[in-house]
Amino acid sequence: MRSIRLAAVATTTVLTLATTAACGADDNSGGGSGGQLVVAGQFPIESIDPNGKLAIDGGTGLASLQLYAPLLATVGPGEFQGVAAEKWESNDTATQFTFTLKDGITFSDGSALTGKDVAASFTRTVEAKSPFSANFVNVAVESTDDTVTFKPAEPDPALLAKLTGLRITPASATEDSYTGTPVTSGPFKVKSFSPGGDLVIVPNEKFWGEKPKVDQVTIRSIPEVAARVTALQTGEADIIWGIPDDQVTQLRSNSDIKFVTADGSGVMTMWMNASTPALNKAEVRRALWQAVNFDKIIKALYPESGQPADSVLAPTVFGYAPQKPVGYDPQAAKQALVNAGFDFNTTLRFHFSQTQFKQWVESVVSDLAAIGVKVEALQKEQAVYTEDLLNLNWDINIQQVGTLGLDASYNLGRLYTCAAKRTGYCNPELDALLKKGNTSTDQETRKQAYGDATALIWNEAVGMYPMFVKVVFATRSGISGLAPTLESLPPLNMVSVDD
Repeated sequence: MRSIRLAAVATTTVLTLATTAACGADDNSGGGSGGQLVVAGQFPIESIDPNGKLAIDGGTGLASLQLYAPLLATVGPGEFQGVAAEKWESNDTATQFTFTLKDGITFSDGSALTGKDVAASFTRTVEAKSPFSANFVNVAVESTDDTVTFKPAEPDPALLAKLTGLRITPASATEDSYTGTPVTSGPFKVKSFSPGGDLVIVPNEKFWGEKPKVDQVTIRSIPEVAARVTALQTGEADIIWGIPDDQVTQLRSNSDIKFVTADGSGVMTMWMNASTPALNKAEVRRALWQAVNFDKIIKALYPESGQPADSVLAPTVFGYAPQKPVGYDPQAAKQALVNAGFDFNTTLRFHFSQTQFKQWVESVVSDLAAIGVKVEALQKEQAVYTEDLLNLNWDINIQQVGTLGLDASYNLGRLYTCAAKRTGYCNPELDALLKKGNTSTDQETRKQAYGDATALIWNEAVGMYPMFVKVVFATRSGISGLAPTLESLPPLNMVSVDD
């Protein structure tokens, strides 16, 4: 089988993902037979609704990967392989994309998975008005039993990349469907779920692809890093990630522990709310960036998983354009703030959620305090954090931002337009560049537009972009088959527990 790079859009592709074998290849028809697995990542799972408000939350994304199938998956920038889709085709203007589903595929309850289910999943996603929904503004959808067609109002050459995040659920699903044991379309189904607690999943015997190699997986919420590491060392957990680098260094001395590193597309991103009066000048935002010794922080906290960044996008993403790094110069930064009329009596609200960011935030707060800038670090529960993020109820925000589908349209084109209202920054020039990148069917034109947009975002300091992020997974020695996706998530149906 082969994958095809989307160049000029008018393409028909027939592909099968390695993790989703053809319907007849069912050697492991019931799944399981390989023991139980316990995993613990850094994000609690608050919801298992893949089409709801938390669709792209870290915890929900991890659960969705195991429970719900997409139409297709990314295997490289502009390269895709089919999961539920047998083939797809698009027109020359990137205004119509038609997918034909594989024959005989079903949900976990045995009911047929049809184009109508895909269309309904898409409609629920759009109506949820989540951060993910912004990818599908003015996109119409039509369906038959075995096809689904998407019709964006404007050319959207990156639609395939965006659709890799659309998870398929039954047309009858509602928000209430995810409080118990929902019908699923992926390799696993739900045995039990406690929001913010454990998600216990078992093989979905109706899944048309490669069945899980274990009988049960418990995805456990262990927010404290020390507790996660201890759980791995004692054998209470088989796989963990989101581990501080100093802990990775210590764990390397343990011969019973192995490591898998995923480059992914993550960028440590610290937006500065340009709608806040104290931060509405680019000179102020650049000065704050200049005042933080990020190289020192990276070496201290992330010597294994961090790399100083030179762009808003990771090098693995289509549209990546390197920029001149912002050098650390606290004296120049303070003088620039004075020159810009910054009010040093202002207290900036630094908003974050995950405990893993706490030391980073404290280091940034310390460096800013050294030049007289007051910052209050506010750690928030995930749901509150997400609500405040969307409502711009913060001054500085930290998150690890990836790029679904490895196309800049998902990141730059979704987050930085005036209409998005995500950073408090609005610039018609940037909007024009992003529209060109989002709608042109010529890949070189798109690449140049995203490069120009990156330079504008970087120079205007819409945020601070200090670090490319690698994700380090640690496993017990008896675990094999862990192969993170390009979004740095673990597909657990491929993992086995060795005898």
